[in-house]
Amino acid sequence: MGLAKTEMFTDQQNEIALFAKVFGHPARVTILQHLFKIDSCVCGDLVSEIGLAQPTISQHLKELKHLGLIKGSVEGTSVCYCIHKENWTAMKIVMSDFLDQDLSQKTDCC
Repeated sequence: MGLAKTEMFTDQQNEIALFAKVFGHPARVTILQHLFKIDSCVCGDLVSEIGLAQPTISQHLKELKHLGLIKGSVEGTSVCYCIHKENWTAMKIVMSDFLDQDLSQKTDCC
């Protein structure tokens, strides 16, 4: 059987693609912005803040947590979420390196 398409690329290339994917949906961007704005953990009030259905928000939280940009802890019957600051910083380094590639180019093409 052939390689999975992601196996053709470096770990860094796959990581950048995953970050780009997570930022590719405005609901996830909104959730991240809200978590930064409140600068604390949020427990269950995202539905009223963001205006999407609970299952939709839960799915987006799952994606953000899977990538490690947020972390969650169980408190009673609810899960509280906040920005995973160490992983956020690591993501910024990876993305900055990728986005700053143009700074090292000395010539214009085309």
